[in-house]
Amino acid sequence: MVGSGPAGLAVAGELAKKGHGVTIFETLHKAGGVLVYGIPEFRLPKTIVESEVNYLKKLGVKFELNSVIGKTETVDELLENGFDAVFLGTGAGLPFFMGIPGENLNGVYSANEYLTRANLMKAYDPEYDTPILRRKKVAVVGGGNVAMDAARTALRLGGEDVYVVYRRSRNEMPARIEEVHHGEEEGLKFKLLMSPIRVIGDEDGWVTGLECINMELGEPDESGRRRPIPIEGSESVLDVECVIIAVGNAPNPLVLTTTPGLVTNRRGNIVANEETGMTSKKGVFAGGDIVTGAATVILAMGAGKKAAVAIDNYVMGRKPAKNES
Repeated sequence: MVGSGPAGLAVAGELAKKGHGVTIFETLHKAGGVLVYGIPEFRLPKTIVESEVNYLKKLGVKFELNSVIGKTETVDELLENGFDAVFLGTGAGLPFFMGIPGENLNGVYSANEYLTRANLMKAYDPEYDTPILRRKKVAVVGGGNVAMDAARTALRLGGEDVYVVYRRSRNEMPARIEEVHHGEEEGLKFKLLMSPIRVIGDEDGWVTGLECINMELGEPDESGRRRPIPIEGSESVLDVECVIIAVGNAPNPLVLTTTPGLVTNRRGNIVANEETGMTSKKGVFAGGDIVTGAATVILAMGAGKKAAVAIDNYVMGRKPAKNES
């Protein structure tokens, strides 16, 4: 297994129960993937993840931490060095930025980095001196679940005025309704129909504000949601000291670019059979966000369990069912 997120853990557990020798390769120093570095402690206590990892260890699953597949070893080398099959569950951890002026200022984070520092480096625990900005005025750009996690984390790290800046209306927000509701109850301030156009900084290179423009909704675009259109002359500046960009993620290209014969789509996601996780490369399976794009933990685990059945059939030389070919 490459990646110890929800998909990789699910595959590992199922295969270990079937008697297979399983090794998980994880880039970071702690197993759990997005369960550890992405989802905040207040939503998923890390002790729960640790107990699941320990359970897999008792089943015989081996964990190779600090292993960057594509650098330390390639997928082809894994297949050449004794592994009968490889499952790719590396997620979608490459953050998108907006490409606006000022995004390189001190105090601008991707949501990935911000949440990793807060979760994996335990900024939520006062005993840890985690290197992360604790600012009272914070803007989080985006309207998905990751944006909600980042904004609610900012509140817990001392934020008093935490703004969620989203270019469409509340009806179009991709975040789960309950996440938005919890955020409102905790004090998040929603700046809807507003889009950033520039991050403003001082002479020392630190964030001092976020310039935005108001939007109105036009006709639906390819996503099915009404397209936001800027309103000329409606610019304004939010008084903030930290900006967190949460506008989406893509798969890290490291494994993809070092694995010849692996077909990807135009978004950079691996093309895999929905029922089996089979990819275009013999012996290589994939599932979770690296296939679907950023989605839910439950979907990733479901994909992992389906892939485990297919991998078991493949390794044992059984013919797959008709819907698995």
